[in-house]
Amino acid sequence: MADDTSPSNKNLKFPEWQPEFEAALLEADPEKLRGCLEAAEVALFLRSQALVHSPDGHAEREAIGDAITKLRFIQTEKLGYPDWNKK
Repeated sequence: MADDTSPSNKNLKFPEWQPEFEAALLEADPEKLRGCLEAAEVALFLRSQALVHSPDGHAEREAIGDAITKLRFIQTEKLGYPDWNKK
């Protein structure tokens, strides 16, 4: 998990998961990308669980949904994961 005290994390809207998500977006090496995707998925899952009973988390839940969609795209396009939406 990323260090929440680093200077770059202080400007993030959602520092609990954005560092891992952005690392996955920027990684070009397929072997390293797998690890980055896994770290991002874990961070997104844990944060979404923390927001389950939060009445104020609508915007962040929406951002998490968008992030998950982007991760799935990376997985199918860059790593050849199956696309379950194709018929």
